[in-house]
Amino acid sequence: MKTFALAAVLVGCSFGAMAEELSSIRFGVDPTFPPFESKSPDGSLVGFDIDLGNAICAKLKAKCVWVETAFDSIIPALKAKKFDGVLSAMTVNDRRKEQINFSDKLYNSPSRLVAREGSGLLPTTDSLKGKRVGVAQGSTQEAYVKAFWAQHGVEIVSYQNQDLVFQDLISGRIDASLTDAPVADIGFLQTPNGKGFAFVGEAVEEKTVLGEGIAIGLRKEDSALREKINAALAAMHTDGTYKTIEKKYFTSDMYN
Repeated sequence: MKTFALAAVLVGCSFGAMAEELSSIRFGVDPTFPPFESKSPDGSLVGFDIDLGNAICAKLKAKCVWVETAFDSIIPALKAKKFDGVLSAMTVNDRRKEQINFSDKLYNSPSRLVAREGSGLLPTTDSLKGKRVGVAQGSTQEAYVKAFWAQHGVEIVSYQNQDLVFQDLISGRIDASLTDAPVADIGFLQTPNGKGFAFVGEAVEEKTVLGEGIAIGLRKEDSALREKINAALAAMHTDGTYKTIEKKYFTSDMYN
């Protein structure tokens, strides 16, 4: 686990000065991944990432501005300066690190396969050969299944967002979906729509594509903003803000 003691000291020395330099932070988000980001009935953005982003902005005394963007185009939009950072359950992996930088880790989110209970399916090419697996466009899960499963006879079906994946899983148009475990658990399996479905097999692990955690995506040239966000995160761990937000959504430790 990252040690935040030194960062906390630095925050105490210079946090106020850093905060004065920022008037607002614009975060790009695709609100189709509950419990990380979604829309409430009144249209407002809610979720773990939303609360974390708002807390970061509060620490930096900056206004939080949320820019809704489809996940498959979110990195190009960041590079085009449509917003300052991606805060939308983005996994850190080697391919993305070639294009952008990342903040310190926000949390972990393993990838798991969801299918009908009793289907007998497992997250292996032998089990899924000839089956249709749905994934969200631009996700690490899409990259993984295309790289490791498609050439073994697994049919990959990409959707604009995870909500559409679940709709076709319910209708039977696809046989399974590979996605972030908390997204599937809280946003689907624990809802009425998820009745009759379950996780099948163990979490899929592969560091090159599936990565080693979730962080905020930032432009490579914005090193100053990265330092400020990391300082805010360190302060949130030190003063308990992170844990308070975490407990609002999860019963387990999302950071370790």
